[in-house]
Amino acid sequence: MNTLAFASIQELKNKLAKKEISQSELVSFYAERFAKYDGNLGSALEIFESSSVLSQTNQQAGVLAGIPGLIKDNICQTGRRASCASKILENYISTYDATVIENLKQSGALLLGRANMDEFAMGSSNETSAFKKCRNPWNNECVPGGSSGGSAAAVAAGLVPWALGSETGGSVRLPAAFCGIVGIKPTYGLVSRYGLIAYASSLDQVGVFTRNVADNALVLGAIASHDPKDSTSIAAPTYDYSKNITQDLPKEFTIGVIENALNADGLDLEVKQAVERAVSFYGQDLKVKIKYLNLKTLDYSAAAYFIISRAEAASNLARFDGVRYGMRSKSAQNLYEMYADTRHDGFGAEVRLRIMVGNYVLSEGHAGQYYHNAQKVQRMIRQEMVDVLAGVDLLITPTQAMPAFKIGAFDKNKLQMDLQDYFTCFVNLAGLPAISVPCGFSKAGLPMAFQLIGTHFSESILYQAAYQYEQAHSWYKTHPDKLLISGL
Repeated sequence: MNTLAFASIQELKNKLAKKEISQSELVSFYAERFAKYDGNLGSALEIFESSSVLSQTNQQAGVLAGIPGLIKDNICQTGRRASCASKILENYISTYDATVIENLKQSGALLLGRANMDEFAMGSSNETSAFKKCRNPWNNECVPGGSSGGSAAAVAAGLVPWALGSETGGSVRLPAAFCGIVGIKPTYGLVSRYGLIAYASSLDQVGVFTRNVADNALVLGAIASHDPKDSTSIAAPTYDYSKNITQDLPKEFTIGVIENALNADGLDLEVKQAVERAVSFYGQDLKVKIKYLNLKTLDYSAAAYFIISRAEAASNLARFDGVRYGMRSKSAQNLYEMYADTRHDGFGAEVRLRIMVGNYVLSEGHAGQYYHNAQKVQRMIRQEMVDVLAGVDLLITPTQAMPAFKIGAFDKNKLQMDLQDYFTCFVNLAGLPAISVPCGFSKAGLPMAFQLIGTHFSESILYQAAYQYEQAHSWYKTHPDKLLISGL
């Protein structure tokens, strides 16, 4: 049974088909791994009763039939808590399924529990959860990345073969990089946001974590769909991302290296060298044409992202006021106190800070200076990405500025924490797809990664290019040391 821990989805499907294991045994196996190893890892906020997991899915055969996974706790599941790792929604029970959950159930997937996360997806390290910290399975003194850290840590530790996260500025790709697994942020509009509790609506998108590229393609195909319940949903040319994944890249294929990202201040030397080796692989081994270029708007993207995301967060989180749902202050003596006390006591410090910044940049006298200018920069970023991708097939950059850092390392340096999104947030601002791929380990034994970025709806070619790299290296076969995990 221990061979199941790090088995691929396809391997698990084969075992189920051959009746070497049953769906109920598979659910019990992973539930027992959570019980044994997650106490200090902190990747899950809740693991459901096995009987309820098995009863909530489509029993007919589907692409994920019988395969357990974990769902980030800002994605609504009928009859389950959806707390966003926040006290203000600690006891909120969802009355409906998110569209991605409906799609997963139709595919036969087994939804094992709720993944830990940064509160309301606001963070880059998974340190802002109201309930417990999440740790990196490669080194339990380090963060797993955020905001989808619980999802990434659980997959990396072999507690589930796949998990869903969400991205606003890098919250899938960054944890994937820190935890040494594959994470994709799809094209904005490819995956329905209906039932994803909003942080910044114009940027949010559900993403996928797996330990290998082929599994990732399979899960994305299961959740992607056009959805009339989401006004930003767009019908894609195809949702079958596994079909051509093993094929060689087309002839005359070009990958653009964003040179000013590779030479950015603060980029860890080991990460830079690992990404350069990946570029060398594509150029020398696969004979892909490599083109070096600069993004003029890169240095402005983080500031634009901070302003836009916080402005939208202030608007979206205004609904949590103690009136309709969520917690309500019991000590309040009047309406004003109810609003103020509920929001102060219910939201953590990071969420309160982002709401205040958001209200400031939207306020009269400041909106033009900050919010409207940030939107102008966003339009510039989008246009530059369109222009750049007209001359290359894909782009490559580091995913992370550095390997996973120690828990508490940036408690007194919030700007440095925010800048963890430097290499990822411009992709969200442009609405483009990007995939983070493991590319080695630092001398300290921590994972490193690069990301491939494509034009809208280029997920298939992203998977092809990522698969070619993955299969030529052994990183995806490397898992956290058994003794380390058992010590968690």
